[in-house]
Amino acid sequence: MKRTALALLVLFLTVASMAPGLAEPADKSALGEYRERRARLAAELNTPVVLFGYEDVSFGLADPERKSPESTFRQEENFYYLTGHREEGAALLLVPPTAEAKAAGLPVETLYLPPRDKRREAWDGARMGPDDPGIEERTGFATVKPVSELRADLERAAKVFSLMHTLLPRQEEGAARTHAGHWLAWLKQALPKTQFENARAALGALRQVKSPREQELLRVAIERSMDAHREAMKAMRPGMYEYEIASLMSYTFERAGCERPGYPPIVGSGPNSTVLHYAEPRRQMQAGEVVVIDVGAECSGYTADITRTLPTSGKFSARQREIYEIVLGAQNAVLAAVKPGMTMAREGQNSLYKIAHDYINSHGKDSKGEPLGKYFIHGLGHHIGLQVHDAGDPNRPLEPGMILTVEPGIYIPEENLGVRIEDIVLVTKDGAVLLTASLPRTVEEIERAMGRTEARKASLGIGE
Repeated sequence: MKRTALALLVLFLTVASMAPGLAEPADKSALGEYRERRARLAAELNTPVVLFGYEDVSFGLADPERKSPESTFRQEENFYYLTGHREEGAALLLVPPTAEAKAAGLPVETLYLPPRDKRREAWDGARMGPDDPGIEERTGFATVKPVSELRADLERAAKVFSLMHTLLPRQEEGAARTHAGHWLAWLKQALPKTQFENARAALGALRQVKSPREQELLRVAIERSMDAHREAMKAMRPGMYEYEIASLMSYTFERAGCERPGYPPIVGSGPNSTVLHYAEPRRQMQAGEVVVIDVGAECSGYTADITRTLPTSGKFSARQREIYEIVLGAQNAVLAAVKPGMTMAREGQNSLYKIAHDYINSHGKDSKGEPLGKYFIHGLGHHIGLQVHDAGDPNRPLEPGMILTVEPGIYIPEENLGVRIEDIVLVTKDGAVLLTASLPRTVEEIERAMGRTEARKASLGIGE
């Protein structure tokens, strides 16, 4: 146990050193990986690519004292994926190395940074500036310029290229209100004769296959998330409030060095266990209920996603156990089938979703004697990475290096009974590795983990 803990500590410290903080250079090996990603994207699109990092939430305010003290900055995921840059107000321009581009004096890749603002840094901390000594080495870019020069460089690029790529707003988003929509409008105003196409699909395809370094980062997030779930199993008892478990779990992984929850923690007991994205954990948990706990940590920018369903009293009822084991059986059937070539799509010969749905629909009945398939009301899972639902095409056949969740569930509102089990797998050339294997998953393992807690309470004379 001590050797395992020491190994995990060393891994965490090593990975933490790879992720750049504000005004801190990234690890040199990480900078090389970002450079390789930019080269792959540029080669695939073969047009100029312009991307914008997020602005600070207080961008445009004259007085830094007006900034909300609760605000925190999180970089736009695609921009971070290509640059590793975690500070606000930056931009990126990639240009194909054609003879015309070289003649126009356009570098292959340029990072644009806002100027240093000493007054704001007194409030928010030091930032990198385009004129800082050694800024090229610190950022991994041979060319770093003030962001004020971006428009002139784009105008020069537009004389050579009639088409550019950027991030376009998603169809479901109100374009004018989004980061992508704001900058697309700016680009069209600056370059009215240039056509803009979406770089989102190409970036998503790159992001779906995780590099060895990304796999290490995700393993740390997963380990810290599992630690939080173990603490929830130890603490769980009737009479607690859902927010107590949510707060305990966030404390557990933030204390270990993770930045934040990767998404709003879901802790839903009784009737709330049937609400998929239950986001108001205020209810007091009662004896005899189950609680769905869907909580994952974000560590060094990468997010885990794990769900366990626990009995508040430490033991499942017969009906709870029946439904739980059906969900577990469906998940096991999928885990046995995960391999390159399978898909997360709902239909098709290689559909993992169909394996889970067919298992659920052929095992057990509801109170009316009807099959349970209609109570599996969401997809089977998703990729994880810089976002909890990471970028990319969910119908793409699986490939080695992809990391995804497998999360079948059954939700029966009339019984106040919801069960979801969510684990994380790494796809390999031969099949898959269950990255969450050490976290209790079966009925017996969960009851044993919670039973040890009950025995400890009894020895201390603690009642319910």
